[in-house]
Amino acid sequence: MAGQSRILNWMKFIALIIVMILFVFPFVLLIVNSFKANQAITSDPLGLPSSFQFDNYVNAFDKMGYVSAFSNSLLITIAGVLLIALFAAMTAHYFVRHKSKVNQYLFFLMVAAMIIPFQAIMIPLVKIYGSLSLLDNKWSLIYMYIGFGSPLAVFIYHGFIKSIPLELEEAALMDGCGRVQTFFRIVLPVLLPTTVTISVLNVLWIWNDFLLPSLVLTSSEQRTLPLSTFYFYGTYTVDYGPLMAGLVLTLLPVLIVYLFAQKYIIQGVMQGAIK
Repeated sequence: MAGQSRILNWMKFIALIIVMILFVFPFVLLIVNSFKANQAITSDPLGLPSSFQFDNYVNAFDKMGYVSAFSNSLLITIAGVLLIALFAAMTAHYFVRHKSKVNQYLFFLMVAAMIIPFQAIMIPLVKIYGSLSLLDNKWSLIYMYIGFGSPLAVFIYHGFIKSIPLELEEAALMDGCGRVQTFFRIVLPVLLPTTVTISVLNVLWIWNDFLLPSLVLTSSEQRTLPLSTFYFYGTYTVDYGPLMAGLVLTLLPVLIVYLFAQKYIIQGVMQGAIK
């Protein structure tokens, strides 16, 4: 039995190594090719660079307008994530604490909205916002992210808030707190693990999103980092070296944030699972 257990553990370990390689390999390939010339990438995409082309990163930084695109992505991501978390938490709390037929129907409608594919509504969305002259505006894009991201966040918060004892809020009300103070001082801190989980999901979604910004943001001054990488696609050619470097520069901020915040992210996910 001990031998079989040891073999089983080794098989699990090997399986995990294989899965890790499958996940890490595309990223390693991206980094390796970002230091190659175009001809080397097309002729031998899996090989190591014979000479490192650091000019790819300089060209990518200049051609993408990296500082402007980074600022746009940062503003849109931070504003979208914070507003989704705040509004979704308040909405879910209201649905849980004020039970009525109307609130039940509204909650079911929000949950049902999650199954509607974005591709089914993107053309009417662009036409309506275009007729109102609301395209090419970062705040219009943030408003759309709030609408598309809130249903899932409300659904997650709704299940978590039901596990919070009502006596905590009643005690705060008896001590003189208003309903708004009770939410921000009692309920919202308890929701921190769930907020961390939702924030991580939304940061990855909003920062890496290409389709929605490509429909809303048209001018070069408003473009985000994923949109800026499209500069390297010509009519008949693709500038692969700077493109790979641009993709690395786009992914780098998220990776840095994750490396510094992974302790709190994992802790938040684990506490949310326990709850």
